[in-house]
Amino acid sequence: MIGRAMSDETSPGGSRLYRHENAPAHEDQQLSGGDPDLIEAIDRHLDQCFGEDGSRWVFHELVSPTIHLDVHVIPPTQDFELQRLVTSGIAEAPMTVPDGFRETPFAELTIALPREWMMSQEAFADERVYWPVRLLKRLGRLPHDHSTFLWYGHTIPNGDPPEPYADGTELCCALIAYPLLAPKEFNTLELGNGRSVRFLGVIPIYEDEMRFKLEKGSDALYDLFDEHEVTDLVDLNRSSVVPKKRRLLGR
Repeated sequence: MIGRAMSDETSPGGSRLYRHENAPAHEDQQLSGGDPDLIEAIDRHLDQCFGEDGSRWVFHELVSPTIHLDVHVIPPTQDFELQRLVTSGIAEAPMTVPDGFRETPFAELTIALPREWMMSQEAFADERVYWPVRLLKRLGRLPHDHSTFLWYGHTIPNGDPPEPYADGTELCCALIAYPLLAPKEFNTLELGNGRSVRFLGVIPIYEDEMRFKLEKGSDALYDLFDEHEVTDLVDLNRSSVVPKKRRLLGR
């Protein structure tokens, strides 16, 4: 997925392409104070899925155009020995989904991080630490700023051409996938008022992996991830799963 509006342009692998430009700034853009029902429901959902040990905290947004987008920081537990970031607020409004889309238009995002990843307001002053938070917030606003949607198999580059998310990594694109390293009951939250919220996993990937997906399709990339045991846990040291010969040929 690289895009702005619905189009008939597709990649060789069958992925529909979208072209996103910078969202226009509107002086009358409405600020959001958040949806209390959604905020409380997600908070309870996270307690039920990851426990109530009191160590989870929230990175609050101060100024919120269109939607109020916070990020929950979930520390490691005995059952889940990794850290997880989870958004709260994207589902304040529905995404703009294409005709015939049979899934829910309400979504939140999550990313899994190693247990040693520094998590504090002070540490977030370093972009090498903060970029996963920035990535979630940027992706979370994309559907509402560009009247589009995010779903499984979509890939979103960090610019055109893609640039690394921070110093110290060549990861520069995002793949939307299932949050594999989370309990199954985490994937969906039923709010009981017609809103069913899907929690979508974000996997940072390399540019050649994104291009492989666009050429061969998302299933082909998932197969390579399975072969190389790549999960949705961010690994700054992993190599690209694209065969080396393809990389040397620029394919």
